[in-house]
Parts: sequence; C-alpha cells; structure tokens
Amino acid sequence: MARVSTYTEIKANEILDCLSNGIPLAQAVKKVGIGLTTWYDWTYADAALAERFARARAAGHDIIATSTLEIADEQPPLTERGSVDPGFVAWQKNRIWTRLQLLAKWDPKRYGDKVTVGGDADNPLKIERIERVVVGEVIEQRAIEKKIEDDA
Repeated sequence: MARVSTYTEIKANEILDCLSNGIPLAQAVKKVGIGLTTWYDWTYADAALAERFARARAAGHDIIATSTLEIADEQPPLTERGSVDPGFVAWQKNRIWTRLQLLAKWDPKRYGDKVTVGGDADNPLKIERIERVVVGEVIEQRAIEKKIEDDA
C-alpha cells in the first residue's frame, strides 16, 4: 500500500525560502516538520521542484559566502587594556573557516579548490621524459668505475 504524500506547495515554498536565505537543508525541513528523505522524494518526483531547489541552494550559498565577508569586516572588541581580544578574533576566524569549508563541500565547482586531473578531454594526460645529465659528474663517475676495474 502506497503512502499518501504530505507534499504541499506551501511547505515546499517555505523550505525553498529558507534555503535561499542560507539556512541549511536539514534545518529547513525540520522547521517545516518533514524529514530529509521526504524532501528528496519530492524533488525526485517533481523536476520543476528539483530545479527550484538547485536555484535556492545556489542563492543560499551566496548568502553564506557574503556572511563570511561580514564576519571578517566586524570590528573586534577591545579588552580592558585597550588591545584586541585574541579569543574573539580566533572565534571569528573559526566561523569564517567553517562556512568556507562547508561551501567547498556543498558547491565545489563554485567554492572549492580547483583540482585538475590529467586524462580527461579538457586536460589530456601528458607523459614527458625529463632527462637531466650533468656531464662533469658522469665523466668523473666513469673514471672512478674504470679505476676500480683496473685495480681489480
């Protein structure tokens, strides 16, 4: 017996709105009261929803990336002695790093490190033979080997 879908346009729009504002999917579906599996079932069944999902995620990633700039631009508080609080700076650095690492995993084409692997159509594998010969050392080595042979 098939389960009855709990899909409603209101729930889908609320999730997409959360995503486009930088809220991670797990938090968005929890807020609406459905599970991740249910959300993915909806997107597999509806190509238009899947497209809207991809666009909302991309917009949300941009919001998260922008938030890293806001965090970095925030002026750190001063201690009682008038110096910058190093704990606050470390905390802000950790917040930025975490967001950038998540973006690199969630959207590696836009936010990840560029990795080129040889062998594909755009970057064919090149095999080069590099031969480095230091003439003086080769002549000296041969002279030593000849002397050893002559002494034997």
